[in-house]
Amino acid sequence: MIGSPHSASAPSVPARPAGRVGTHPVPRDGTLVGVLLTGFAAGVLACNCYVLAEGPGSDAIIVDPGQRAFGPLRRILDQHRLTPAAVLLTHGHIDHIWSAQKVGDTFGCPVFIHPADRFMLTDPIRGFGPRVAQAALGALFREPRQVVELDRDGQRLDLGGFAVIVDHTPGHTRGSVVFRLPEPTGAGSGGIVLTGDTLFRNSVGRTDLPGGSGRDLLGSIVGKLLVLDDDTRVLPGHGEASTIGLERRGNPFLQGMRL
Repeated sequence: MIGSPHSASAPSVPARPAGRVGTHPVPRDGTLVGVLLTGFAAGVLACNCYVLAEGPGSDAIIVDPGQRAFGPLRRILDQHRLTPAAVLLTHGHIDHIWSAQKVGDTFGCPVFIHPADRFMLTDPIRGFGPRVAQAALGALFREPRQVVELDRDGQRLDLGGFAVIVDHTPGHTRGSVVFRLPEPTGAGSGGIVLTGDTLFRNSVGRTDLPGGSGRDLLGSIVGKLLVLDDDTRVLPGHGEASTIGLERRGNPFLQGMRL
């Protein structure tokens, strides 16, 4: 899978198999203090799609709407009377952007992506070979009507009542980013970080696909993620949630890493 926990450059420690969202826990349909946070695994590649909002009846941020995400997403939005304010993409791989154009254009909200991965909005399977091409057979990809490039490392986005910090974390792709909500939410003093395919529970992103770099990936994790508070909640692109502290202490790919 494109987003399977793996790193071609990391030590040969077997990656933990991806589990279901919610084990540590990401509410599938629940609340943290002051925030509505819902996550579900979308499509055959089980990309975690997240919806964040201040509460029922408010604006919402949608992160990484993958294959077949639109139906479950619409049910969540209708159930909680949410209005999408933005779609945020952690990177451009097909399993993370599959439904981005449909979601953005249906609800009239902008889609945010790093400029280095923008080309994948229209060509998300370039270089991935016949298996991925077969999975995408019949799918037509085009840019959403509103695309906003995340071209400043550390920039702040004010969306849906949240302050979202965007950190550029190349390695899995050249345009990978993580989204930090540093204050929000009753998630602990460290807040939340949505890591896409940069950091998983007990694993890291693979770097053997076009645009990948093991050195850049580990540099991004050390420089942008391990500097965060231990109680920062990690919401990854696949598998179970974690915290920075758990990954600092127990992730086999990060042992011996120093700031």
